Amino acid sequence: MAWISQMSDSYLLVAMPSVLAASKLMATILSWIWVALGLGLVIFFHELGHFAVAKWCGVFVERFSIGFGPILWSLKRGDTEYALSAVPFGGYVKMLGQDDMDPSQLSSEEIKQDPRSYSAKPVWQRMAIISAGVIMNIITGTLFFAIAFHDGVETAPARIGSVVVGKAAWAAGLKNGDLVTEVNGKEAHGFMDIMYGVALSSSDVELKGVGADGKQPFQHSLTPDKTDTRRMIGVAPSPDLQLLAMTEDGSSGFPGTVAATVGLQSSDEIISVGGESVRNYAELQRLLISRRADELEFVVKRRPKTEPGQEPATAQEVKVTVPPARFRTLGLSMDIERITAIQKDSPADDAKLRPRDKIIRVDGQDVGATLNPVELPDYFQSRAGQAVEVEIKREVDGGTPKEFKVSITPRDRSGWVDRFEERGSPLSVPSIGVAYQISSVVLKVEPGSPADGQIKPNDRITKIEIYLPQNRIPIGTTILERLANWWSPPKLDVDYFGSRPVELVGSEKQPHIWATAYSVMQMARTRQVKLTVISGDETKTLELQPIEDVKSGLYFPDRGLIHGGEFIIQKATSVGDALRMSARYAKTRGTEVYLTLRSLVRGDLSIKELHGPIGIAKVAHHFASAGLTPLLLFLGFLSINLAVLNFLPIPVLDGGHMVFLCWELVTRKPPSERVLIAAQRFGLIFVVGLMLLVIYLDVFVHTGAGK
Repeated sequence: MAWISQMSDSYLLVAMPSVLAASKLMATILSWIWVALGLGLVIFFHELGHFAVAKWCGVFVERFSIGFGPILWSLKRGDTEYALSAVPFGGYVKMLGQDDMDPSQLSSEEIKQDPRSYSAKPVWQRMAIISAGVIMNIITGTLFFAIAFHDGVETAPARIGSVVVGKAAWAAGLKNGDLVTEVNGKEAHGFMDIMYGVALSSSDVELKGVGADGKQPFQHSLTPDKTDTRRMIGVAPSPDLQLLAMTEDGSSGFPGTVAATVGLQSSDEIISVGGESVRNYAELQRLLISRRADELEFVVKRRPKTEPGQEPATAQEVKVTVPPARFRTLGLSMDIERITAIQKDSPADDAKLRPRDKIIRVDGQDVGATLNPVELPDYFQSRAGQAVEVEIKREVDGGTPKEFKVSITPRDRSGWVDRFEERGSPLSVPSIGVAYQISSVVLKVEPGSPADGQIKPNDRITKIEIYLPQNRIPIGTTILERLANWWSPPKLDVDYFGSRPVELVGSEKQPHIWATAYSVMQMARTRQVKLTVISGDETKTLELQPIEDVKSGLYFPDRGLIHGGEFIIQKATSVGDALRMSARYAKTRGTEVYLTLRSLVRGDLSIKELHGPIGIAKVAHHFASAGLTPLLLFLGFLSINLAVLNFLPIPVLDGGHMVFLCWELVTRKPPSERVLIAAQRFGLIFVVGLMLLVIYLDVFVHTGAGK
């Protein structure tokens, strides 16, 4: 029986539709054939281990089956029946004197008299038979890894691409481009090592690394957030300089953004911007930030398209002019709320600001009434290196709130580059190192704006829906195209947030939704906004179209570019090197399975992170679609996973049998038939219950069918 735990972080998958639906269908069918063969191979090798050692020990093997339940096909060779069974979630080797469905055979004296029975063999031989499946999975898993590393494995480097506002990584001061080299004292070879190291930790997480400049080392102790299904610090992997497409014609850029209108194409690789060369995404982002108000000339490396079978054409350098992107606005200025987080060693930290402080005035200007809270990131950055007078209101336990002034000298860091990942994410001001919420209460309405005449000061917004003005049609309307998309998400002609509306609802637990909504409006530039507003005793619904904010003169740093993920190739230089790399990788993955189980028991990891047979098949299909090497890597992980889980001390699993054999080795006699039957029943109920649980999670949780 095999099941798998999988932790998934947020990834943007952008797929190009194939030219011919029939070829896409064939590719999908071929991928599923590879999945079936691969998963069957993992089960086959496990059972082959039991079978081979049982034969070597002279045990009579009645049946060798891939799958459980009713037999679909069988063939008898010698004394053994070889079968394929209906339920493909495992397999079994049925030996004389050993049957999980009939544990009384283990204590039967009549069967034990047969020298070819399992129960007649000495303990050490029975231990060898039971452990052979697990050992075979470890060997084959390591070999799968070795073949993959010999060919070269694409891995996301342990480089920070973005940080979530207010989370542990943000508070510690981690930035885009920082490279993590160690997690909890263990070397980080890729971004997955960060993710697993955090999720499977039991206390604070120790990170070591080097800054984006490649020179400045850092060391941080972070306390992960435990409010979700797993422990997180709020980081995402780094993009690269190669662009991807989101539309059928292959052009790049999110719909409605300036990047979508200038002729950038999928697979274009950015090599310079505004006359300055860029070597990585961190450099590109900093350049776009520093020159966000400028029209910039992009130089990209583009490989002309060729017909199937032709030699790839030589890449050419193409120049594309990309205009700046103004902020979009409804013309509302809201009240600012208290500070929720402060970055370590930031100007705000140096000024002794605290969470729950409230910024009420900046350089004498009232925040909200005069200075819009969403403009504070740009305001502070524009005064980098200069002293800014900030007035603070601080709550006093059991007393009257006090107001005081502090002088803060901002750093030259832009806002609106940190990641908004939650419905109630705060807004950050990186130049001074604070994050704060924005109220849903309107303080000011800009004359001539979309909200003018429809919303008044003191109105309160309780719900915000950001939606596409019309439904987009899924790409692929023929029968062949629909079949090709079977059991995989349909490819939609949609914008940054897919096809569904982004719905933000204020609640008692999370009343602050404006900062997230304002950020979404900047990225989803083809969308309209529907507001639910309480005005006095009246509740009304308004539909508004955001417009460019010309008056403020501010520009959004992101121009709508669609980037692929950054990858490095881990490739062995020899067969010995491949085996060393695979052994280390297998040890790491096996340790992570045990840590996953520990985290589940301790409550640090939610059972919602578990996946069952349907989830395994879907993940395997994703890897098979990416190529043979990714599929081998996944099959290796599945083999190690199967080895560890099958050796847990649970009756009916190999580990449970090993416990009984250890008991017999110590006491010189096997457990009683009563104990064996009770234990096997408990183990069977546990395993069946676990299988039903993970299937339920696959069907109703991971697919969203239960929502």
